[in-house]
Amino acid sequence: MRIGCPTEIKNHEYRVGLTPESARELTHRGNEVWIQSGAGMGIGATDEEYNAAGATIVDGPDAIFAECEMIVKVKEPQAEERAKLREDQILYTYLHLAPDPDQTKDLVDSGVTAIAYETVTGLGGRLPLLTPMSQVAGRMSIQAGANALEKAHGGRGVLIGGVPGVLPGKVVVIGGGVVGFNAAQMAVGLGGDVEILDRDPDVLEKVGTFFEARASTRFSNKTNLEDSLRQADLVIGAVLIPGAAAPKLVSREMLSEMKPGAVLVDVAIDQGGCFETSRPTTHDDPTYVVDDIVHYCVANMPGAVARTSTYALNNVTLPHALRMAKLGWKEAMRENPFLAEGLNVHKGEVTYEAVATELGYDHRPVTDVLA
Repeated sequence: MRIGCPTEIKNHEYRVGLTPESARELTHRGNEVWIQSGAGMGIGATDEEYNAAGATIVDGPDAIFAECEMIVKVKEPQAEERAKLREDQILYTYLHLAPDPDQTKDLVDSGVTAIAYETVTGLGGRLPLLTPMSQVAGRMSIQAGANALEKAHGGRGVLIGGVPGVLPGKVVVIGGGVVGFNAAQMAVGLGGDVEILDRDPDVLEKVGTFFEARASTRFSNKTNLEDSLRQADLVIGAVLIPGAAAPKLVSREMLSEMKPGAVLVDVAIDQGGCFETSRPTTHDDPTYVVDDIVHYCVANMPGAVARTSTYALNNVTLPHALRMAKLGWKEAMRENPFLAEGLNVHKGEVTYEAVATELGYDHRPVTDVLA
């Protein structure tokens, strides 16, 4: 199979779909790999390294989109990239379609077969291709929030860990999944006063057992959430419904009860955000203020630590790429139903139910496509 990897063009996105090591694994198995010149510079990977791995270096993205059977990326294709997609081509990347009707329409119109990293599943309902980026984003959320809390950046002027004689900052983490767990780890490590809210008793038991007295847990309902927000210096939004838009758990009305200069970090912004007042921002201009509350809503947080993120991502995406290159995507999905959960769009039809429901498309089950 001929596999192409273009340079990411989203604002401040430095990751790359394939590392030189991944390119070597693919070429070693008889595949052609085309890499856009300079695609790996954000992780310190040169064209020479890709060439040594057996890849072909091409100038610009046009040849990759025109000639390659599978396109491997990191972030959702931007409008100019979507215009180059075509029928009988595989797009393998993060998509986050539910809050993005324009992207969904373009993918449907293109006829492309679009496979989303974030909906590929694993044993026990895990999301193994989303997990490493959730780990990165969860840990980064505390770094970003701590920075935004500084007075020079609009925050309350609170140090998360405090100092002897001064109380630490109150960090409220909404959601105890992978993002929330990693955020709590970082906040606890900095010495913060950490509280984790979730609705799943099993999750609360897990995080409570892990953190013991270093963090408190609380069942997430409207009353408890409002009370926690009133006390918070930093709030991390870490909720996820696989493939669907994130629920708006924090309303604008709730902001008026919070401390002026408190910070909201919405890690769910890729799926539309879990705060009513959230809107996507970029690394160029990461924060804005609504009703005296600082919002940090960067939609590609892991892109700032591109090398770590790219290698962590390739560890989990490459096995499926190798399987599709060997068997073709249909046979690979027939053999691996977990991969089949990643199919979101195929030949003008939406094949992921949560996306179809959210955006008003007819849903064609993946089982029908593979039959």
